[in-house]
Amino acid sequence: MQPRLNFFQASPEIIKAVRTLNQAVDTCGLEKSLLHLVKLRASQINGCSYCVDMHSREAREDGDSEQRVLLVAAWRESPLYSERERAAFAWTEKLTRLSQTAMVEDEEFEEARKHFSEDELVKLSVAIGMINVWNRLCVPFRSIHPVKTESRAAAE
Repeated sequence: MQPRLNFFQASPEIIKAVRTLNQAVDTCGLEKSLLHLVKLRASQINGCSYCVDMHSREAREDGDSEQRVLLVAAWRESPLYSERERAAFAWTEKLTRLSQTAMVEDEEFEEARKHFSEDELVKLSVAIGMINVWNRLCVPFRSIHPVKTESRAAAE
């Protein structure tokens, strides 16, 4: 698969604004590990290989375990995540798939509010929107993640 276009070069001014918002999300005060995992989960849902690769690597580089990173896709069945992380994953899935459900039910909102203050819930929602923006740029324009040529045997 070949990239279709480089959106950084095609529209530098709008991408500058996207990057500014992205920086605000990354420094908003939510736990860095939580942000990595939320970005990873949304990117899995959206099928964005570029972002799945990036956020799984960043999560591991910042100290999250390989097992936690790998099991994000099956977070409901895994005991590795806190209640706060579970609430963030549920909120991420809801907001990322919003067009499929057309609304957020009161119970879903209340569950998120048990684990996040109003300020944090706004920040989390913007973080989810932000990764969805990146996914919506990377997927249609076919951004390609770096390819590692190292074999599994060579890595061991």
